Amino acid sequence: MESKKYKFRHSMPAQLRFSDVDRFGHVNNSVYFSLFDMCKTHYFNDVVGTDIFDRVAPVVVHIEANFITPVYFPDEIVIQTSITRIGNKSFTLFQRALNERTHEVKCECETVMVMMDTQVNVSVSVPDGFRTAVETYESSAVDCRALK
Repeated sequence: MESKKYKFRHSMPAQLRFSDVDRFGHVNNSVYFSLFDMCKTHYFNDVVGTDIFDRVAPVVVHIEANFITPVYFPDEIVIQTSITRIGNKSFTLFQRALNERTHEVKCECETVMVMMDTQVNVSVSVPDGFRTAVETYESSAVDCRALK
């Protein structure tokens, strides 16, 4: 995964806890995935709502992160989230954690998710309502041609 330049419309502060810090004095790498997960949930709620997930749910099929510089407690961290690609059954999220004060990028994460029918447990096409909501939301932040 190479560092990407995106405009992010969705941004959310991520509260660090003392227990997030490992014995080396920085936030443990496993904590980032919890922060990214929390913020992608807020992204879905804010952008597409919850009704669309009555029968389908996005499931992580691939995730990778680049840890650029350490985060130390009590740094103030913001997580930015963008959906950068929507395919037939999958989509890609790009997220990054940055220091709210300095705007230094601390970690970048790319996640591929597949839509699953929760009743029969098979992959399904990305719902039109999801696609439309994301394309509308992201249109001023990311070239929509990249979403198709």
